[in-house]
Amino acid sequence: MTALAPDADTLTTPLAWSDGQGVIAGCNTAFSRWLGVSARRLLGWPLAGLDSGDGRLAEALARASDGSAPLRLRRCRLRYSDGEECFADLWLSRREDGGWLMEAHPVDEFPGDDPALLLPSALSASLKGLAHELRNPLAGLKGAAQLLARRVDRDGGDARELVSMIGSEVERLTALVDQLLTPAPPRAHASLNIHAVLERVLRLAESEAGWAVRLLRDYDPSLPEFDGDADRLMQAVWNLVRNAIEAGATHITLRTRAEHAVRIADVVHPIALRLEIVDDGRGVPDALAEQLFLPLVSGRAEGSGLGLALAQQVAREHRGSLAYRSRPGHTVFTLLLPLALQDEGGIAHGG
Repeated sequence: MTALAPDADTLTTPLAWSDGQGVIAGCNTAFSRWLGVSARRLLGWPLAGLDSGDGRLAEALARASDGSAPLRLRRCRLRYSDGEECFADLWLSRREDGGWLMEAHPVDEFPGDDPALLLPSALSASLKGLAHELRNPLAGLKGAAQLLARRVDRDGGDARELVSMIGSEVERLTALVDQLLTPAPPRAHASLNIHAVLERVLRLAESEAGWAVRLLRDYDPSLPEFDGDADRLMQAVWNLVRNAIEAGATHITLRTRAEHAVRIADVVHPIALRLEIVDDGRGVPDALAEQLFLPLVSGRAEGSGLGLALAQQVAREHRGSLAYRSRPGHTVFTLLLPLALQDEGGIAHGG
């Protein structure tokens, strides 16, 4: 057995390592006991051959190049031959000889049929408890907004608009609470103007940040309308803008552009909407870079860690993607959404 380190066998964390051809060259006692097979039988077995799930381990090992950064794979299924399945979060890093070191952090079996789409049951229960707690104050806010609306002078244009915004936001939050308690199928998409969505977000930002933040528009007026869920997109963009405000930004720019021949996941779309939220705040901490879009991950002690996870989910609902680049003083979140092309007869064709 190829040695890794003198004390590897004393560690309680399961470790296995391969040679440059991806063949298992050794493991510690914790790994063989966890997987339920002797270390000797594992020798010569392909590291990728332990993947008994969706192929993510094999795919990661195949595409990673020499000197690549460590990889993290969440909730993988591993099994030797016809043995019992084991579940773990995996850390994969390159060794000096070109092989791999795999560190396994065992986890409980997946909750439900599709682990990639479900939150852990404890988190789900916590969110439902939070939803119940939110219902009463939301009802109070709705009643107060209705009373206030009756008192606003008939010619108080700005005041009426603010009261209307309070009412619409309470309705939107109530719908989100109801969705947490009784999840419903996604609503059918309808034609929308992305700039109308962004204007709703900017109105909220102006009310929250006041004069402390300068909000800038850089719109492409030629962008066509497209089918989507305006409320869900508004929530996603608002989460990104609010994060920028809370990161100390003094300037936030919303920029829209049309981009051609865009690859999103494995599909190339003829044309897509590129929406950028640019800010000059503190940026994304390096420690959060790999987990930024996971639920309950936040750079602020008081943060919920749900905003970015929701924004990414909304992007996926629209067959799009959400990514970012960040350094102190310059952070850009980019939302890509495929657009449908129209022929001369006005018929839309999806990408």
